[in-house]
Amino acid sequence: MSRRGRAAGVTGLVLVAIAALVVVAGGAASPAAKVTEVGFAAPEKPTDYGWNQQGFAGAKKAAAATGAKVIDATGSGYDNVEPNLRRLAQQGADLIIAHASGYNSAAPAVAQEFNVPVVVWDAKAGAVKKGLVSNVLTQAQQGAYLAGVLAGLTTKTNTLGIVVSASDENWFKQSGGYVQGARSVNKNVKFKYGRIGQASYADAAGGKRITQTVIAAGADVVFGMGDGSSFGMMQAVETAKAPSGASKVWFIDVIGDKRKIDKKGVLLSSELWDFAPIYTRAIKAVNAGTFGTTYVLDAKNGLSLLKTNKAPASVWAKVAAAQKRVANGSVKVVSTPTEAAVKKYCKC
Repeated sequence: MSRRGRAAGVTGLVLVAIAALVVVAGGAASPAAKVTEVGFAAPEKPTDYGWNQQGFAGAKKAAAATGAKVIDATGSGYDNVEPNLRRLAQQGADLIIAHASGYNSAAPAVAQEFNVPVVVWDAKAGAVKKGLVSNVLTQAQQGAYLAGVLAGLTTKTNTLGIVVSASDENWFKQSGGYVQGARSVNKNVKFKYGRIGQASYADAAGGKRITQTVIAAGADVVFGMGDGSSFGMMQAVETAKAPSGASKVWFIDVIGDKRKIDKKGVLLSSELWDFAPIYTRAIKAVNAGTFGTTYVLDAKNGLSLLKTNKAPASVWAKVAAAQKRVANGSVKVVSTPTEAAVKKYCKC
């Protein structure tokens, strides 16, 4: 080969090397690869018609809408979840949904270790990190306000029950929203409040016991917040003797739809949480390289009231009108994020 030929060859090799470096550098600066696998971790199996089941359904719907699949890590419990989150990263998850507020410390640590974006719930200020951590906050009181409107128009005893499974900020927000909604349509309504335990989400026996207590105190509509414990709440309503002045006791559930198992016809409604819109936005943000923000679940984005045939059309019309006012901001629903705030607000 001539010197010119060798020089041309060397020059070509240099150009190829430079081009390769440009490609590598460009790849490092470009948005993350398209999400094809979404890891989903939740405390319990998706059979509760509530938080875990609705969350898993929302994740699957979001994945299907964006051409991805879900890696299932439901039933991960509440303690020591980090190994399961790490396993999702090791299995190839391009995004991990840590579907419990109790996961909002472990999940960001896994995100940092594996460079995998995560969605967390109710994290403290400063948790959001560009490219790695997005947070979801709720205006849960807005959906519960609608449940309160329905209950306030339904009760015959003017006494409403509130039963929560745990010392949970969302449960407290919903309790306060329920009170406000009921009072907006019924100035005479009173409230009986009960909590099962500190974190008794799955305690069905406890749910039944506390619900029986508020019914015995005169409540003919019970708003129950509990995940697995809500089965016990519903059973208490099914087997209850109606308080004086009422012919029936009603149950209003949260997050999911239990109509399939409502054999006694006591499910008046449920405050529905649809997680699909937010989880879809999270996947699209990873794909676009814009991940790392705070999402809000509210009456405009995921919260609604399940319409059943257990109340007249005139009542549902008032519920629909209330949702419009809450969603457009003309009705401001006060947040009660602590149990003390709830008890002060409802005077119970």
